[in-house]
Amino acid sequence: MPLSPPFSEKSFGDLPGWGEDDHLDAFTAFKRSALYVPTKPYRTGSLGVDFDAFAGAYAEARSVSPANLSEARSFFERHFVPALVTPENNGAGLVTGFYEPEVEASPVRSERFTVPLLSRPADLIDIDDKNRPAGMDPYLAFARDMPAGPAEYFDRGAIERGALAARNLEIAWLADKVDAFFIHVQGAARLKMTDGRLCRVTYAAKSGQRFTGPGRILSELGEIPLEKVTMQSIRAWFKAHPDRDDEILWQNRSYIFFREAPVDDPALGPIAAAKVPLTPGRSVAVDRLLHTFGTPFYIDAPTLTAFDQKPFRRLMIAQDTGSAITGPARGDLFAGSGDAAGEIAGVVRNAADFYALVPRGLVERRGA
Repeated sequence: MPLSPPFSEKSFGDLPGWGEDDHLDAFTAFKRSALYVPTKPYRTGSLGVDFDAFAGAYAEARSVSPANLSEARSFFERHFVPALVTPENNGAGLVTGFYEPEVEASPVRSERFTVPLLSRPADLIDIDDKNRPAGMDPYLAFARDMPAGPAEYFDRGAIERGALAARNLEIAWLADKVDAFFIHVQGAARLKMTDGRLCRVTYAAKSGQRFTGPGRILSELGEIPLEKVTMQSIRAWFKAHPDRDDEILWQNRSYIFFREAPVDDPALGPIAAAKVPLTPGRSVAVDRLLHTFGTPFYIDAPTLTAFDQKPFRRLMIAQDTGSAITGPARGDLFAGSGDAAGEIAGVVRNAADFYALVPRGLVERRGA
């Protein structure tokens, strides 16, 4: 076999709906990565899809602009070979959705705007096996810089009770704690400032503890049946129980810090982990430890119709990652920015087949 597990070589004719997709839209997203990589190459994922094998496709993408769908489709068929990705334990692949919230915010605290979004504190340091003290949770990638050595950082509850007050870390102030929480979950937001500006915050760092989703907590408490847990149902529950916000939200100990960023093109999302702006409906977050950023994935999720009222069969480009995105056949689909995108992203949780488009030269070398 030219390819090794979890990849199984296929033909483009094996991809359901391949001929009906908008390959030109996918090419535009791919080209954004092609234009970035001369600055800094992407790291090769542990599954062995070598970044260097993309060189020919990236070089052509930088120099051409397909005139139509047929030319864009030909580009991908010439440079890549599709390979079905086998999920862990031979189960089903899974897609979820994410988006960039858009909320009203104030540059200063006021009677209405009381919930801050914070920038990275000076005493928050990166931690790894080289500087991790004995006994510290090996999951932690961030820690508090202390005279006696790194220690676990303040968690969500401690921070929201004031552990970082008076440090001048506030980027902006929101009116609603649940809005702020979902901005933490998504890792970015557009802020419609009360002074008329439109600005953006994106992920800068986190306190480091494990993420615990409110949906799982509410399901375990018997508040929302597991099969009915969506972003919309979670928000509705919080709206009906405002006195229980902290009880539920503080069980997610992880806290996100942000940095300010411009909104250069309102049609695109924030610059994400692959260092390019996310393209609505074409960028996908994957497990970056396994996969190589920039890899095209054809995703077949026939039960997912939230994007355009027909079965989801699209060529997506791996341009982001997330702590909850683990496994070879696991993806988080970027739906776009604002409330309409949130309505789509909030209901996506569907079985899916993943076909990685592996550089043709890499397949041929392995088969030699």
